Amino acid sequence: MPLNKVKAGSNMYQGWITHCHSHLGGACPFHCSYCYVASGRTKNHPRYNGPIRLIERELAIIYGSDKTIFIEHCSDLFAEAIPLEFIERIMAHCKTWPDNTYVFQTKNPFRLFHLARGNLLPPNAILGVTIETNRTIAKTLAPDVYSRYKAALNFRRINCQFFVTIEPIMVFDLEEFAGRIRDIDPIFVNIGADSKGHNLPEPSWEEVRALIDKIREAGIEVRLKKNLNRLNKKEGICQEKISEVSGM
Repeated sequence: MPLNKVKAGSNMYQGWITHCHSHLGGACPFHCSYCYVASGRTKNHPRYNGPIRLIERELAIIYGSDKTIFIEHCSDLFAEAIPLEFIERIMAHCKTWPDNTYVFQTKNPFRLFHLARGNLLPPNAILGVTIETNRTIAKTLAPDVYSRYKAALNFRRINCQFFVTIEPIMVFDLEEFAGRIRDIDPIFVNIGADSKGHNLPEPSWEEVRALIDKIREAGIEVRLKKNLNRLNKKEGICQEKISEVSGM
């Protein structure tokens, strides 16, 4: 897989991620029922099926400089099933090109925290955790959302930039979920919806707006992804654009 530039109109973290790249092959060990990689045109692609493996040629990709690169956007690099050797070699590749910012996101923040504390990651890294709800809803082999929340609290103990992604957002308990986000105190929160029609239990647009307001009241920046427009339209208030709500 080449170093891919994030295209205009993409649902990737447009506006702050410039590129994405993956060194891993095989199916993500977490097998989330709503995984976008395991859906659509990539579902049967040999690259994303079979055992986890490190693709050697990807370690030779030239990153250059002045980019913000999302690493392993098609898998979870910090799942326990990923060999430490793979992680070390991927980090070494990133460190070879020090004039970039690298973004690492996981559903296993416990492992990410310990590797970050051990200085394995490049110093110019932005770290994130996915927490889609405060409830246990979807089928996944990832750590449960409460465990992710508790592990995410550790990042306040180290000097790092840390964010939370709520995607795909699922039904939640407003006060409890907003309280967990406030406890984590990330530098920003991304919110997005299901993009692949997995028939997930979703909140109403009014409920999403209430969550946004609660997070902002705590002084935390909220970044909204364009796939939220589907929830907006479903509730019959499509005249309110996501860009207007987000203030972007």
